[in-house]
Order: sequence, then C-alpha cells, then structure tokens
Amino acid sequence: MTPLRYETAPPFNFLGLPPECSDPDTSRVLILPVPYEATTSYGGGAKDGPRGIIEASRQVELYDLELGYEPAIEWGIHTLPALSPDLSSPDAAIEAIADAVEEISQAATSNVNGRQLVGVLGGEHALSAGVARGLSRVHGADFVTVQLDAHADLRESYEGTIYSHACAARRILDHSSQVIQLGIRSVDMSEAQFYKNNPDKVHVTYAYEMQNGDGYLAGLADRIRGKKVYLTIDIDALDQSIMPATGTPEPGGLTWYQTLDIIRTVAVNADVIAFDCVELAPIAGLRAPDFTTAKLVYKTINYILTSPAWATHPDA
Repeated sequence: MTPLRYETAPPFNFLGLPPECSDPDTSRVLILPVPYEATTSYGGGAKDGPRGIIEASRQVELYDLELGYEPAIEWGIHTLPALSPDLSSPDAAIEAIADAVEEISQAATSNVNGRQLVGVLGGEHALSAGVARGLSRVHGADFVTVQLDAHADLRESYEGTIYSHACAARRILDHSSQVIQLGIRSVDMSEAQFYKNNPDKVHVTYAYEMQNGDGYLAGLADRIRGKKVYLTIDIDALDQSIMPATGTPEPGGLTWYQTLDIIRTVAVNADVIAFDCVELAPIAGLRAPDFTTAKLVYKTINYILTSPAWATHPDA
C-alpha cells in the first residue's frame, strides 16, 4: 500500500502507540480492557472506565520524569481487544474473566521474547476475583494481593451474590494467600469482624493511619519482600477531591504522591505478576479523573518494569 500522505490520528490503544511499539509478541506489557459492570450499588458508569482510560492515555506524555526516557517506546505496550463480559450472571462473568486472564497470563509467561506484564483495566472491582482466579491457575495460589481501596470489599455476599463488587477482596482470598489493604476508610461490621478473626489473611492500613508520615511503607515492604504480588488498584482509594469519577467515593483518601509511593514500594520489593485498575466511572465533560487514572496506570507499568524482579528475571 502506498504510504498515506495525510495526518492520521493516534491508534486507539493505551498511550496511542504506533504499531512498532505495540506489537503483541515483542511488547513487554499486555493490557486487557474489561468493561464489566453488573453489581454496582450506588453510582454507575464503571463499564465505561476502560475506554475512558485509553482515550485519556493518548494525551499522556511518554517521557517519564523519574526515569528520564520514554519507557513505552523502549518496552512496547500492546492493548488487547476488550473482553466482552458475560452478563448472564455474576458467576458466569467472573469465570469468563478468569478464563481470559489465564490464557493471557500463560502466553505472557511463555512468550519467546521474554515474559510480559499483564494489566487489566476495569470495570467494577468484582472483576478482580476473576483476575485472581485466572492468575492462580498459572502462578499458583501463593501470591500476595496488595489492594489500594477506600472500601474493605470483604463481605461474604452482598445483594444476593458472592461476586458483588463489595466482595472483591473476600473472593480474591479464595485464590491468594493474603490480602494487604491500604487506604481503607469504609468498613462494614462483618468486615471488621473478619479482620479480627483472620489476621493471617488480611492486613489493613486505614487511611487515617497514613496521615502521620510514611512509616507504613516500611511495614508494607517487609510483608511483601521477595514474594509474588498481584496489585489491584480501586481508583476510589484516591481522595475524592482528585478522583470524583467513581461509583462509591469516600472522603479522606490517598494523595497522588502517597499512591505513587505505595506502588513504587510494591514494585521495588516484590515480583508483581499482574495488576489491575478499576472503578473509574467517567463524568462527561470532566477529563481530569480519566487522565489521572491513565497516568497512574502508566506510572504503575514503569515502576514494575524497572523493578529488580523484572530487570533481573531470566526471561526479562
């Protein structure tokens, strides 16, 4: 085909990368959009989150100030086709997500050009149960989950299903050895009891405890050092003053730099096998939350791929 002579728009993929920087075989990162929403109980719109993130990401500068170069160009990021959610039931949806994550993770760990990082864009937080299930089929169930969130999400069931967004962390525990929660500021009585009865399974750092310095980071590093980690980021972990575009906002959340400090600590001390970012519910005409989420996803990728585990991995 004769090269086109007119100016073209960036491809509709994460960061708007050209084909040579988004090849599925050579890219170090695979992004799976999952526009799933079925159990939200307050504000809706999370199903539009993945598209909102990708749309905004095309305006994110590729140059990373901390690293001093353009990581996406060096490593490559491939955006997979969005998963069409199975809406016949929450159970069926979670299993479909698990099947997709298992397939993608298996391919990512056996890629002949080096292992690839899997990132999932949601969608409501319930989908993370499917992500954890799929990861456990490939990596085993000895990984630790680090959860940034405003809510504990530890209910056994909610509004008639065990696969509600309010049960995300409880269902992750079906497949993960421990959940470490940061930024929590909304807890149900049954969840508080679960914390008390299961200190070996759940460790929580409440948001108010994080306002008196960064000592919690050392504790986090000790708990995850040398372990495999699945990082799940519910965007409502951030304070609603900078992240109003989410279905269940809570005051008193994390700042931008607190959030980056946590993710950097996780990346430096653990081997992050996958991550997700969920619960963005775009607000028409308000671009800042979408852009903030897109940049957070990019920073997460950059921290992970420059971490010791990824830099020294034999397949890296």
